[in-house]
Amino acid sequence: MPKVDVLNMQGAKVGEAELSEGIFAVEMNEALVHQVVKAQLANKRQGTQSALTRSEVSGGGRKPWRQKETGRARQGSTRSPQWTHGGVVFAPKPRDYTQSIPRKMKRLALKCALSAKVSAGELVVLDELKLSQPKTREMAAVMKALGAEKALVVLNEKDESVLRASGNIQALKLAYVNTINVYDILKYDKLVILQAALPKVEEVYA
Repeated sequence: MPKVDVLNMQGAKVGEAELSEGIFAVEMNEALVHQVVKAQLANKRQGTQSALTRSEVSGGGRKPWRQKETGRARQGSTRSPQWTHGGVVFAPKPRDYTQSIPRKMKRLALKCALSAKVSAGELVVLDELKLSQPKTREMAAVMKALGAEKALVVLNEKDESVLRASGNIQALKLAYVNTINVYDILKYDKLVILQAALPKVEEVYA
């Protein structure tokens, strides 16, 4: 059963936490993780891009000049793709980029990502996160002490002070136990989990 140090807000070790082998010690499946991340990014796409084809642009109802004996190349319309203000050859149209991934695959990919953070020493367990006031500098100081200046922080419950103090830190993202995902876990250098959130993680993703 893997173990990690429990740190306080000053970065000092105050204990040790045992992690579930079924969640934090899973063998990496890179192909699965890649598939889930790709689907997650695809599902974020709006798919609203659109351009006009030659049949949709206005104008060009007649030949610009006669077919022969002008010395110029034959043209059928001033709205052909090679003309200024002409239509787009393979114009993008609204489409749905959604990819469906089975729930079991998503869950296994999440376990792989969590296990990768543990094996790489990039998982930080924080005993508590209590700010005296909702100030950005306080939150930044805590993250610096933990060596997690670019991190995903998993909270066990909503904390208005932490939310307000983290709002202006671009390299920091807050999440709750039921909102963590594979892409965010892999994107950030460190994964910071509150000690109170660990049992919930093991319960939800068991």
